[in-house]
Amino acid sequence: MSDLDTPLAWTAMPYRAPVTDRDGKPIGTAESLLGDEGADIFHGIAVKRSSDGKVVEVAADHVKRITAQEVRTDLTSQAVAQLPPYREEHWFHIGWGGLFRKHPEWKG
Repeated sequence: MSDLDTPLAWTAMPYRAPVTDRDGKPIGTAESLLGDEGADIFHGIAVKRSSDGKVVEVAADHVKRITAQEVRTDLTSQAVAQLPPYREEHWFHIGWGGLFRKHPEWKG
């Protein structure tokens, strides 16, 4: 396994990393991490979908592997088309240039 294939922590996800579906086909790019860095809770990612340029949310339970070269999900192409739109709420900057979103009901 090369360094590029080594799994990374969610907080180390490369900014604008390619995001792929379960078959390895490109979905888009990771635009922001959704989570609470202080509590180390990963909620998902905001992805700029390549098919239409819309920013959509991918829940953490669909993110199966984060490496230096990609974020692999378990989504089918049909599921990708039905992802909910990203909703900007409360943002916090993080190290790689992305942003954290924090829901008002999240404690922290």
